[in-house]
Amino acid sequence: MIPGSIYRLNIGECLIRNANKTQTSLERMRGLLGRPKLADDEALLISPCSSIHTIGMGYPLDIAYLDNTGRVLKTVSTLVTMRFSSCWSAAATLEMPAGSLQRLSINLGEILEWRATHDD
Repeated sequence: MIPGSIYRLNIGECLIRNANKTQTSLERMRGLLGRPKLADDEALLISPCSSIHTIGMGYPLDIAYLDNTGRVLKTVSTLVTMRFSSCWSAAATLEMPAGSLQRLSINLGEILEWRATHDD
């Protein structure tokens, strides 16, 4: 996975400091399965991805589905375990701890941008 951060594009605000992005098909298939619960400043960006499941997950997630430009197409709050969710027009899925959508005020139509973390 590639380490990075999620920004609200219109104002450049860093929303999520630690947002890993999947790099391989194996990473996309595994997602967060078998990983510890995300902290409030963590997320996983899965790309390409238009559907997810929480089978085998030990905690609920908030989901933002993004198009190719990072525009939020659909949000799902507190997706509990043993559920499926999809947005067939999405290019990527941002998985966050439950409550993140409300806490970060992520809204439909806004543009989120993932930026790789650079060592200075």
